Amino acid sequence: MTHSIKAVFLDHHSLDLGDLDFSSLESCFSELVLYPQSSPEQIVERLQGAQVAISNKVQLSAEHFAACPELKLILVSATGTNTIDLAAARSHGITVCNCQGYGTPSVAQHTLMLLLTLATSLPDYQKAIRAGRWQQATQFCLLDYPIMELSGKKLGLLGHGELGAAVAKLAEAFGMTVLLGQLPGRPARPDRVPLNELLQQVDALTLHCPLNDDTRDMIGAAELSQMKPGALIVNTARGGLINEQALADALRSGHLGGAATDVLTQEPPRNGNPLLADDIPRLIVTPHSAWGSREARQRIVEQLSQNAQAYFSGAAIRVVS
Repeated sequence: MTHSIKAVFLDHHSLDLGDLDFSSLESCFSELVLYPQSSPEQIVERLQGAQVAISNKVQLSAEHFAACPELKLILVSATGTNTIDLAAARSHGITVCNCQGYGTPSVAQHTLMLLLTLATSLPDYQKAIRAGRWQQATQFCLLDYPIMELSGKKLGLLGHGELGAAVAKLAEAFGMTVLLGQLPGRPARPDRVPLNELLQQVDALTLHCPLNDDTRDMIGAAELSQMKPGALIVNTARGGLINEQALADALRSGHLGGAATDVLTQEPPRNGNPLLADDIPRLIVTPHSAWGSREARQRIVEQLSQNAQAYFSGAAIRVVS
């Protein structure tokens, strides 16, 4: 036990499915209290006497900081810190640290899984088998749906940070040629292809960039219409990068060969979403699960531990505020 410090994890079930080892995190504090979830009304009471708050999606504001004067450190068990009022944290002398790069292998393989699933029309073949179509076939195989080889095809990447680079490496292993697209709002670079040119060239497009004012609705009806007939598009980045109604329309029209997304503009989609309609062909939606391998989630626990240890040693890391 390194520190006489109380820490409270406000929503550990957002991270832990009962399969993670918390021993490294527990060793950072004299007391670690784990709450599966916390409602807004429970936050202040639960943080009383705590010097450290750990949160994934629980929102923490100036009101909470004022009511919890002993709070000195917030550990975010994710990369995004939009749930934390960073300015208020600074004004109350509270350090905020996040986790970074933990999900790269998991999200990269999920991206390729979605791309391969679309390229091979896997959902259509699975439905056909369940419907007895193969059993009734007049020959040994069923080839009712298009199958695309990735080898020799061009993949466009929008976003080439750690994650985009990992996807590029996997795509190249399948024999694809990778083109890097110029993101809106970023300085032009000679190794980036302007978006309108990129869309016309690629057989598939994957997104790995942040959502901001420049990238919101970056791919809309006009951009989708520029893509090759039969092209594929995969979004494992953020909902809102692609206009969801435009994507639904492009799939219904038959212009696109298929699309897959792990993200929606509102999550969970309690108020419906254009991409959840039953009549959209060649669409795969996964529930923001690309990051969620056990290995990735365990890396988050280890980074939380590292962040806590570094802060208490006087050399804080992964500081966002």
